Amino acid sequence: MTERIVIVGGGTGGSVLANDLADRLEPELDAGDVEVILVNDGPEQVYKPVWLYVPFGQREPADGRRRLDELVDDAVDLRIDRVSDVDTDAKRLRFDDGPSMEYDYLVLATGSTLEPERIPGLAEGGHDYYSESGATELRDELLSFTEGEIVLSVVGTPHMCPAAPLEFVFMIDDWFRKRGLREDVEVTYTYPIQRVHGNPHIAEWARPIMDERGIDVETFFNAESVDPDAGTITSMEGTELGYDLLVSIPPHAGVDLIEEAGLGDDGWVDVNKHTLEAEAADDVYALGDTAATGVPNAGSVAHYQAGVVGERLASDDRGRPATATYDGKTLCFIETGMDAASFVEFDYENPPSPAPPSQKLHWSKLAYNESYWLTARGLL
Repeated sequence: MTERIVIVGGGTGGSVLANDLADRLEPELDAGDVEVILVNDGPEQVYKPVWLYVPFGQREPADGRRRLDELVDDAVDLRIDRVSDVDTDAKRLRFDDGPSMEYDYLVLATGSTLEPERIPGLAEGGHDYYSESGATELRDELLSFTEGEIVLSVVGTPHMCPAAPLEFVFMIDDWFRKRGLREDVEVTYTYPIQRVHGNPHIAEWARPIMDERGIDVETFFNAESVDPDAGTITSMEGTELGYDLLVSIPPHAGVDLIEEAGLGDDGWVDVNKHTLEAEAADDVYALGDTAATGVPNAGSVAHYQAGVVGERLASDDRGRPATATYDGKTLCFIETGMDAASFVEFDYENPPSPAPPSQKLHWSKLAYNESYWLTARGLL
C-alpha cells in the first residue's frame, strides 16, 4: 500500500521539504511505495525578503516570485488548490475545488497572513513592505518624500522576519543621508514592549545604533487606532504620534483551517518544539511560521525545520525510530544601512550575538537573496 505524505503550503518550508523528501525517499518514490504531494493555493512561490528592497528601488516585485513547477522535483505531485478543511481523525483534506484527499502523514506549512484591519484606520492610513502591493505603494510614496515625519510602527507580534523593522529604519536613515535629506526627515520607531526588539540581546545591540543616528524611539507603544485624516497613530497607553508617512508591521495570523481543526489558536499549530509534531493530532507536523515553537518567523527556521521533518518522515516510512530533532537554529542577516549589515546565529540554548556591521556581510546577504531559488530547489 502506498503511503501518502501531503505538504500544505508551497513557501520556503514546504518546497524545501518536498525536494528533501524527493531526494531522501527516491527509491521508495520510484517503486511507488510512497507518494509526496505538495498543495498550494497558487502556482507561484513568493520570496518575501525581497519586499524590503522594493521601496528603495533596489529590487522589482518579479524578483520575489517563481513558479512552483520550476522549483519542485518532478517526483513530487503538485496540486494547485486551497485546503478548506483538515479532518485529523479521518486523516482527510477537503478542498475548494476537486475531490477530497486522504493522507498518512500531513505537514502544515501554511505561513502567515497580514490582518491590518484589526487596527481601525491602519489599512487606510498606513503602508507596509510585507506584501508586494504594500512594497510597491511604499516605493511610490518614498520617491516623492523629501521632508516630514516617518513613523515605523511594529503593530503585530510575532511577525515574519523579526529583524525587518530594524532593517527598515536603519536603511531609511542611510537612504535619506545619502540623498542629503536626512536633516529634513524625522524617523520614529515604535515597539510594543519596553525595548526595541523582542530578543533582548538584539535589542541591546540595536538601541545604541538608533540613538547614534537620531532615530526616535517609542517603546511600550501598542497601536490601538490610526486617524488617516489627522495623520496620527494612537497607542493603548495613550501616546499619540503624528506622521506624514506611516509604515507599519501589521498584525499577523495563520490560516483559519488550523484553528478549525483544533490544532492551535490564531492559525498556529501547537507542536513539540524539538520534533515539530502536532500536540493535538497524530502523524501531523508543522514547520516555519505555522509551528508555534517560540523561535523567530524567519526563512532559515523553515529551512532547518524542513530537514528535520524530512528525516523523521523517512525514518517512519522505513519503520525506524524517528530521532531527528530541531534545536532552534536560526540565522539572519540584518541590514544596518544601504551598504552594511550584521549577522546573527542562535538556537534554543545559545543567544544571539550580532556581528559588527560590515559591507562584506551586506554583500553576503544580497548574495544569499540571489541564490535563494537554488536553496528552494534543494541545490544548496
